[in-house]
Amino acid sequence: MTTTLLRGRTLSFLRWPDSADDHASYAYEADGAVLMRDGRIAAVGAYERVAAEAGSGARVVDHRPHLILPGFIDAHVHVPQMQIIASYGAELLEWLNKYTFPEETRFIDAQHGRRIARTFLDEMVRHGTTTVAAYCSVHKQSAEAFFAESHDRNMLNIAGKVMMDRNAPEGVLDTPQASYDDTKALIAEWHGRGRQLYAITPRFAITSSPEQMEMAGQLAREHPDLHIQTHLSENHAEIAFTQELYPWSRDYTDIYEHYGLLGKRTLLGHCIHLGERESDAISEHGSIAVFCPTSNLFLGSGLFDYHRYRRREKPLRIATATDVGGGTNYSMLRTMDEAYKVIALNGEKLNPLASYWQLTRGNAESLSIADKVGTLEVGTDADIVVLDARATPGMRLRMERVETLAEELFLLQTLGDDRAVAEVYVAGRPAKSTMDQAA
Repeated sequence: MTTTLLRGRTLSFLRWPDSADDHASYAYEADGAVLMRDGRIAAVGAYERVAAEAGSGARVVDHRPHLILPGFIDAHVHVPQMQIIASYGAELLEWLNKYTFPEETRFIDAQHGRRIARTFLDEMVRHGTTTVAAYCSVHKQSAEAFFAESHDRNMLNIAGKVMMDRNAPEGVLDTPQASYDDTKALIAEWHGRGRQLYAITPRFAITSSPEQMEMAGQLAREHPDLHIQTHLSENHAEIAFTQELYPWSRDYTDIYEHYGLLGKRTLLGHCIHLGERESDAISEHGSIAVFCPTSNLFLGSGLFDYHRYRRREKPLRIATATDVGGGTNYSMLRTMDEAYKVIALNGEKLNPLASYWQLTRGNAESLSIADKVGTLEVGTDADIVVLDARATPGMRLRMERVETLAEELFLLQTLGDDRAVAEVYVAGRPAKSTMDQAA
């Protein structure tokens, strides 16, 4: 039995924080501890109490004065796009045709897929992210490579091979039947194996024929416990092209609704330009709008109206994500910094506590995995990030004037990146320092 006691300032959220002064929304210990036993959290609270419960045999790791939080969760990433991040000057459809699709043809090579999967998960861990919802390429072997690498690390990740049979180069197309067969085989092999979860992944309506959308819907009916992930209303040209391809639809969202792809585990990337009917439909089905601020800004797609979606009479469930490689950074800290700016451009603010609720418990609730990750609650998986608010000279200088926890969190969000991540634990085992030592 492996027992480790982490000492530091512990922070975990209980609910949405209404303001930066909403102290009832979180559990915080200035001298706290997390007891990890066999990959799960066995106790959390004040250090003296938890240390007494741990007994003399526990390995103690003292992270003071750092903050100990649940590991970050990224609700929308593209693993095959690592080598096209920071590609210049395109909006969405040109981005896909010029950079993305040619790059993804390379993933027919299983060795290339394994190399990128390994590097990708290294980057996630380095930036404090312990769970992602990932798009692989159209090739079955790309998903196999990702799941194998994730399983070797004992990470909880959600992923799927994309289904796409039109409007892209031959090297990234499958067929309706092949996409069904490959997805079924991957579900059988990987869903529920260790901590792996499968997501049915029609890329978006533009690259799936009606026949393939039918197959995606059939998969959803056959596996109602699985996640579904796709893209929705990211870009005006995308929306117009989609409606040309599906002229019978009332709007873009209606296509996914028609094929039975909306539900409580459906992750809809972007959702920037939704009509009111679309927002109502998404809300009624309990689906999730995934906010990808760095990507939306980089591709010039638009501003996600975060607070309006949350406050409307039929509110939307929201998750946040890097959307690498349209997104420009692997860090969820950098992502929430850009989210703050997008929300400010819409005339509002996101308080610092809400940012950290979102990228931990909030994203876990949106992904329906809060029983496993996203909190420091006893019995959940011990996926943890340790943050150092004095990681750089500029941060140290700013911390001299910081007086509250909310101010420190905002500093970490605004100036922090991978350098602020002191350690990461995946299922109770140190991951960042182990990876650094191996390098």
